[in-house]
Amino acid sequence: MREHRVATPDGRVLAVVEGGDPAGPAVIVHNGTPMSRLLYGPHVADAQARGLRLIGYDRPGYGDSTPQPGRTVADAAADVATIADVLGIQRFSTWGISGGGPHALACAALLPDRVVAAASLAGVAPYGAEGLDWLAGMGEANVIEFELTLEGRDKLEPALREERDGMIAGGVRGLEEALRTLLSPVDAAAFSGETAEYMFEAFPVGSEERIEGWVDDDLAFAEPWGFDLEQIRVPVLLWQGAEDRFVPFAHGEWLARNIPTVDARLSPDEGHITLLVRRVGEVHEWLAAALHDAATAR
Repeated sequence: MREHRVATPDGRVLAVVEGGDPAGPAVIVHNGTPMSRLLYGPHVADAQARGLRLIGYDRPGYGDSTPQPGRTVADAAADVATIADVLGIQRFSTWGISGGGPHALACAALLPDRVVAAASLAGVAPYGAEGLDWLAGMGEANVIEFELTLEGRDKLEPALREERDGMIAGGVRGLEEALRTLLSPVDAAAFSGETAEYMFEAFPVGSEERIEGWVDDDLAFAEPWGFDLEQIRVPVLLWQGAEDRFVPFAHGEWLARNIPTVDARLSPDEGHITLLVRRVGEVHEWLAAALHDAATAR
């Protein structure tokens, strides 16, 4: 893995990591909430095999990235553009999972001259979206967390600090217990071995020293995202599972109806964690094809 520290125009620092083929076309990853920049080993190996340069980063307030209080989902686009500039990347594709999904969509909407294609896996829909009961079908842990989010930072932050401390102290099993109400049977089966170890490792890296990234992600999801989905003109791959208790299936259905360029894969058999484990190789294949088409069209 190659590590970078990227300075932003407003004086912040973004922690960046990359793997895969350093000479290949770039794919920028937005990890879920509350995960760090760390990339999952099988994803890096898949990118290497496909000749892709895979790049992850800590959103502001996670890990080694400077907090950015009051940030919106849309603000991710400027940070990603800065990372691409510093790494010498003109055009790239991007994908995000769970809480990273909206940030990938922000890049698709706001960086149309640079983003070739984007993918959102198990990503949340905008809060307050017309025709969507946002909390319906979520596991108890996420319902409680979002209800605290709506009460504001003063209620949310101490609760997340307490939850973080318990999850870290309990190791992998502590993390599994904290996720218990969110794990459908297919996700419970997927949360094992290398996957469980990765999720536990990525969580403390992102939040052990600070909690602002997790708090600011949640607050950003409860507010207007700062862009409209109708702005998106680049191809978008959307993947959502019906067995997802983190982000209910209805979110994916809503996004599929409202993203104009969507290629929707609404699966009755997938959950949330299963997409991380099973589907990223297909996402890379889809993005690699889009990158190839864009390169040959120039």
